[in-house]
Amino acid sequence: MRNPIHKRLENLEVWQHVTFMACLCERMLPNFQLFCQMTQQDDKAKAYQNILNLVWEYLTVKGAKINFENQLEKLEQIIPDVNDYTFYGVLPAIDACEGLSELLHAIIAGATLEQAIKLSQLSLQTVSTLLETKNDRELTENELKESEDIQQELDVQWQIYRSLKEYDERDISLILSLKSELRESGISNIGIKNEQ
Repeated sequence: MRNPIHKRLENLEVWQHVTFMACLCERMLPNFQLFCQMTQQDDKAKAYQNILNLVWEYLTVKGAKINFENQLEKLEQIIPDVNDYTFYGVLPAIDACEGLSELLHAIIAGATLEQAIKLSQLSLQTVSTLLETKNDRELTENELKESEDIQQELDVQWQIYRSLKEYDERDISLILSLKSELRESGISNIGIKNEQ
């Protein structure tokens, strides 16, 4: 699905792309946590959270030395295999891992614009998959666009983008406030509330 935000992301700096992506991963985290709760794999939920925390540290602590290749290896070990589970929850959990993987690749390779667009699309895709699962059929582009859940996801992405666009220089307090706002709301892109 085309999202007009993708064109606008071109105007942002690398730190803004990475922050945008970290925000979207923060919103996908409850999906992974719920999956881990349901499958009794709380250690994997903690591992995901730790990797994401290191990204926030990288964004906010000057000179933070983090081996992101190492973090990527850790992430690869916790990605669920879609063939091992028969329930819907595995799909948003895999999307959450894929999102975090895009974020780590962006930091490692420095290709942040492409990865930010990919992650924006992925987060919307998670919402589309939920809607199609609920309706038990594929939805048209228009049906998706008109759905409240997709509108909400687009609104959140625009809010994050607008907050970031206000700043030319990396602003630590902005990054921290975005992080804590998303963490405190604890609601994922598909409306899952994290009770942890």
